[in-house]
Amino acid sequence: MKRRAFLRNGLMLGCSAAASPLLTPVTFASGPWEARLVVIILRGALDGLDAIRPLGDANLAALRPGLTTDDSIDLDGFFGLHPGLAPMKPLWDAGDFGAMHAVSTPYRDKRSHFDGQDILEAGLPDLPSGARDGWLNRMLQTVPGVQAQTSYAIGPEQMLVLSGDAPTARWAPRTSLRITPQARRLLELVTHDDPLFRDATAQAVEITDQLSLDADTDAAGAAAMAADPMMAQVGGGQHRQLAEFAAARLRGATRIASFSIGGWDTHQNQANALARNLGRLSDTILTLRSGLGDIWGQTAVLCMTEFGRTARENGTKGTDHGTGGALLFAGGALRGGQVLGGWPGLGDDDLYAGRDLMPLADVRAAAGWTMRGLFGLDRTTIETAIFPGLEMGIDPGIVA
Repeated sequence: MKRRAFLRNGLMLGCSAAASPLLTPVTFASGPWEARLVVIILRGALDGLDAIRPLGDANLAALRPGLTTDDSIDLDGFFGLHPGLAPMKPLWDAGDFGAMHAVSTPYRDKRSHFDGQDILEAGLPDLPSGARDGWLNRMLQTVPGVQAQTSYAIGPEQMLVLSGDAPTARWAPRTSLRITPQARRLLELVTHDDPLFRDATAQAVEITDQLSLDADTDAAGAAAMAADPMMAQVGGGQHRQLAEFAAARLRGATRIASFSIGGWDTHQNQANALARNLGRLSDTILTLRSGLGDIWGQTAVLCMTEFGRTARENGTKGTDHGTGGALLFAGGALRGGQVLGGWPGLGDDDLYAGRDLMPLADVRAAAGWTMRGLFGLDRTTIETAIFPGLEMGIDPGIVA
């Protein structure tokens, strides 16, 4: 069953359901290359303006008086790193972690998680009737000899990005949730539009999630942390299990892996929620790096989200659905240590629709240039078969 149909049929859920981290299978495929590509979908709309902060823009503090803090980690004199990504700073210094700001899919104005995620994963300018495959699968269809890897699938979600005619396989870790998926969805449904109950419910679920994460720490994770000093801040949790399993597969015949991390829909209490989620993302990337060993130098990790968030903070210490956002990337195969792309500014006249960061580049183009650099794919193939209608533009220099 398609993810969107499953969620919508399950009580016609609203905003938070599409951002839920409950169902997170990881999908794999092999390919005739030595390079590895990992695509992580950040469900819920990552606030790129908070993750990679444009501190050099004089308008930032006025737009976000409650979110602009003095704990940023300087990157280049203009951009600062959210402290939740502090474990990534050594990778930034080594050129293995970077970002591309002011990017988006072609999706505009409606700002629905469901449609935004489907357009991101389909890689199309819109969602034509009958669309059933994703851009990673279409990429595999252009390469002869692709094979799926044996794996296990748990849970009903199927990631669109790797769905299609090319063979792939799925796996997901066993989870032990203290709140059932049905109960959590019902809570999201009935509390989302009431800030008082929504915030109280969110805090309760956060506590439950943390208990579940603590319980998931295992001996394999402890061994990985002991073996790699950069893993010192990595905790337990499903996100790390996904990364560990992905790294194990990628050390073998697997060349493509994709999974999602949810929870990025920070309408309220963004300071706490984003710090926690950026910490999990850091854990995930560092777990991949540790597990891949020498193969890390041949690996590209793209962290993509359906859209950005509003330039202005809202009245509940959060941000709402926006347009332009940030692509985060990592891996020894990419040219990190920099924020790629132009900067549109945060002045009133610079914002998209007077409210959002103006997108200057198509996030699909960044993925296209990554695949061209990693796998040597022809530009025409990328612009017609993989991302139909895309104009890749000038090479941003993402591949080392």
